Amino acid sequence: MKAKSLTVFAAALLLSTAAFAAPVKQGQSALGAVLTDEKGMTLYTFDKDTPGMSACVDACAQNWPPLMAASGAMAEGDYTVIKRADGSMQWAYKGKPLYTWMKDARPGDITGEGFKDIWHAARP
Repeated sequence: MKAKSLTVFAAALLLSTAAFAAPVKQGQSALGAVLTDEKGMTLYTFDKDTPGMSACVDACAQNWPPLMAASGAMAEGDYTVIKRADGSMQWAYKGKPLYTWMKDARPGDITGEGFKDIWHAARP
């Protein structure tokens, strides 16, 4: 009976830890490998950001939704959590905040690549 309880506890702990892990995957696009969110949508970086700080707010963040981090999310490897100007939390890769692009319609789309020469698909 104790072994079963321990197994259930370990599974619950693993699931709760996974909820706070970086929700980033690797996908394929015409550019090759890119970072994606859990739905397979390409993630992007913004040249105007500084390490650990997002410069994309207001209308920018409506067009380029930040990859938000849940309360309690913690850094893992190259993935960190940064605080946005509004106090919310966002995932970053190697210090660069991550975003999706509202005009990407399906996994593998990279329509934001090179937008205004300041947006780039995040690469592993």
